[in-house]
Amino acid sequence: MTSTSLTVAGAHRTIDEDVERESSPQPRRTVVRSLAVERPSDPASDRPRPLRARTFDDYAGLFGSLAASFALCWVIYVFVLPFSGLIGFFVLWYLSFIAFYVAVSAMSNPRPLVVDRVASAVISGGALITGAALVSTVGFTFLRGYHALFHLNFLTKDMAAVGPQDPLNKGGILHAIVGSLIEIGIAVAITLPLGVGTAVYMVEIGGRASRVVRTVVEAMTALPSVIAGLFVYTVLIVDIQFPKTGFAAAMAISVMMLPIIARASDVVLRVVPSGLREASQALGASRWQTVWRVVLPTARPGLATALILGIARGIGETSPVLLTSGASTFFNANPVSAPMNSLPLYTYFAVRSGEPLYIERGFGAASALLTIVLILFVTARLLARQRQSR
Repeated sequence: MTSTSLTVAGAHRTIDEDVERESSPQPRRTVVRSLAVERPSDPASDRPRPLRARTFDDYAGLFGSLAASFALCWVIYVFVLPFSGLIGFFVLWYLSFIAFYVAVSAMSNPRPLVVDRVASAVISGGALITGAALVSTVGFTFLRGYHALFHLNFLTKDMAAVGPQDPLNKGGILHAIVGSLIEIGIAVAITLPLGVGTAVYMVEIGGRASRVVRTVVEAMTALPSVIAGLFVYTVLIVDIQFPKTGFAAAMAISVMMLPIIARASDVVLRVVPSGLREASQALGASRWQTVWRVVLPTARPGLATALILGIARGIGETSPVLLTSGASTFFNANPVSAPMNSLPLYTYFAVRSGEPLYIERGFGAASALLTIVLILFVTARLLARQRQSR
């Protein structure tokens, strides 16, 4: 009995040792060591090069391509081709730079990196061209009108009893500034609730009718401004016999702003995550409460951008105001009585006058219009960010 029990115990001990040996992690560590030994001596050589990382050769190729293309275009454009002008020179320089940059990048880089570098150069060049066009437009306007802006009376007086040939120290554009602010204020008060309400209906309600509404809104975004002016002129002034006033001009501006605000608000509301709506409804909120307390606060920065786009479209319109408001030289703050001038309308008549001083006044009014638009843009963005942070 004793020898038999010892034999059985030894067998169990042997089996337990085999199981522990099989479950031991030593073979795995051995495999890992063997794999580590089989790795190449330079593991960094197999790592792909980051596309965004730039070396000294990349910068040298970039600036060298710029210099070589500039020198080539200078020789060809000035001494060979029978052309002149800065626009043509810069276009040829840009095309030559792309060709040089492709050739230089392909000498020491693989094809994916060359494609990435060329695409970055093309996109950056397009952004620079767009920015240069904007800066040149704004700069040209301010350079032509800065003499008028230096006179305080230009911003504090109107043009009553002032002729086109009078010096710049007489008269001003106060009546046009006030008229533009009143007209755009009335237009915003009309179009903002209508535009946002239309977007809420298209996104939150839906249905067959929303498709028709969306089609009409998209079609109205390309509506010519003169058509909007003729529509308001025919309905409000001819049929209803309403006088030409600032309110009529504001109605024409509203026709131009409404599709812009509605279309932009529609895109913004679609971006709001559906999970927020589902969570609100799961807590027992109605659809109206969900829209008012969840969807609209979430989309507030985008709605501010939609309002900015609408203001940018409406505040610079000239033909609707010309047909519905009429020009005036005196100050008028009543939008439902007598004609009311505006900055676009004042600029239009001043630039077409042919008098140098009056043309300079027109460019000064355009500069003031650009400044007001910039202030409105910054104010709207700041208000949207503050409310979002709260």
